Amino acid sequence: MKKFIKFILSQQGKQNKKNGFTLIETLVAVSIFTMSIMALLVVLTQGIANNNYAKKKILASYLAQEGIEYIRNMRDTYTLYTGVPGNSWNGFKAKLAPCNPGNGCRFDTVFPHVVVVCNDPNNCKLYESNGSYSTNPIGGADSGFVRKIWMTTVNVDEVKIFSDVSWTQGSGSYSITFSENLFNWIE
Repeated sequence: MKKFIKFILSQQGKQNKKNGFTLIETLVAVSIFTMSIMALLVVLTQGIANNNYAKKKILASYLAQEGIEYIRNMRDTYTLYTGVPGNSWNGFKAKLAPCNPGNGCRFDTVFPHVVVVCNDPNNCKLYESNGSYSTNPIGGADSGFVRKIWMTTVNVDEVKIFSDVSWTQGSGSYSITFSENLFNWIE
């Protein structure tokens, strides 16, 4: 009987060795699993970064369009209210004359129709307060966006307005520029 038990035990040991995983096989399986998880994390991280870039680009396009709208409103005010000294199409062009592609300008949201030349990029920073963006740093946090507006004269009755919004994200600098031609529509 002892021989039979020894035989059974020796056979079970051989079967366990044949059916089990070795340490190397286990390490290879764990490393493959770890690499697949790491690849998944890289894809997710890249997706989040792309999502943040898209969010900033959309916001920058809205801010650039707002710059164009503000200058259009300024043009309308200068051409419609000609009873005020300096208000005319030529007064509007003179107000924006210092705004060229080299320095650009910003408009003051506190005092309407005040244009400030952006000799220093910090002059054109936009600050965010409760979802609103302005050039007023009081009560607002730096949004990371810089908006510059400039004008080029096409002819006597036409100007081209540019609104450029730039920002940095990660290791790159980005910008978006909108432009529109404005006309002297009052005769």
